[in-house]
Amino acid sequence: MPLLEVRDLVKHFPVKKGVFSRTVGAVRAVDGVSFTIGEGKTLGLVGESGCGKTTVGRALLRLIEPSSGSVGFQGRDLLAMGRSELRAMRRQMQIIFQDPYSSLNPRMTVGTIVEEGMKIHGLGGKEERVRKVRELLRTVGLMEEHINRYPHEFSGGQRQRIGIARALSVRPKFIVCDEAVSALDVSIQAQVVNLLMDLKKEYGLSYLFISHDLSVVEHIADDVAVMYLGEIVERAPKETLFARPLHPYTQALLSAVPTPDPAKKRNRIILTGDVPSPMNPPSGCRFHPRCPKAMPECSVRVPLEYAVADGHGVKCLLYDPAIMARNGTKPEDLISTGSLAPGIVESELAKERERQEGGGTAGNPGG
Repeated sequence: MPLLEVRDLVKHFPVKKGVFSRTVGAVRAVDGVSFTIGEGKTLGLVGESGCGKTTVGRALLRLIEPSSGSVGFQGRDLLAMGRSELRAMRRQMQIIFQDPYSSLNPRMTVGTIVEEGMKIHGLGGKEERVRKVRELLRTVGLMEEHINRYPHEFSGGQRQRIGIARALSVRPKFIVCDEAVSALDVSIQAQVVNLLMDLKKEYGLSYLFISHDLSVVEHIADDVAVMYLGEIVERAPKETLFARPLHPYTQALLSAVPTPDPAKKRNRIILTGDVPSPMNPPSGCRFHPRCPKAMPECSVRVPLEYAVADGHGVKCLLYDPAIMARNGTKPEDLISTGSLAPGIVESELAKERERQEGGGTAGNPGG
């Protein structure tokens, strides 16, 4: 049984107008998303800004209430729980927010911020909690003396470490990392990503790692799901997806990843047009107005998820068995990009790992 099982998750935000605030439509932010995450595994959720990644993370934690669907955690339905039962379950499920500046209360000291979750869940006495806070600060690469300082006294990387310590304070099993490194400098990203990977091994954590940076996702994830306009259009184990991207949107995303070698040429796929409005998504396949491989059927038929290989599913009519037979194609004929070359962030991550293994200071709190 997987640790987390999400089935047909939907979140629509009503759009109201007029004096009487009548509902005139809905923003279909998340529209039927399904995935599973096993114990000790990391699912990377990627896609353009506005595709619904953050909404998925917050909806499955019920920080915002889903419109429909089911979220099972350790075999229990989170959406059927009452307030008190959900409060107890949240000890097992935490989140690291994107912005390390606004996610910390500026009026609270670091010690109070990290200790707050333990107090809410009644974990230990005062002395024990303070001892645990000091231990957590050391674990995330900060110093014990930081316990009485305020958030404004820290850099962005240090604040994100505080957010990680806060998430770890209640010993969760699952953490949503919502763009946890996107606001940081590249070198600090490497430190924080390596820290998250070390914590995963030490505490047996599972992650939903939301990001738009594919080179970071390739480094940290076990499986990858690609979102477009509220739907997951492709999912596969990491090695499979980066070596054999099948959906035209996934191929375009991979072709845009920068490479540190200026002499290396990449087969760049340029998508035309803008992302459609989630209030009025296109008929048929939602990607067809921008797809370089669109067929007439794409504008009228909603693609199913086709299992191309073990654990590799894609929502694209190009992989419909009847259409493949008609066109005389095989899945490998439709791959237009090769494996993802190491990007700038990936190079920094490798350097940071080498420094750590060589006795360097990967946990250096600077930055």
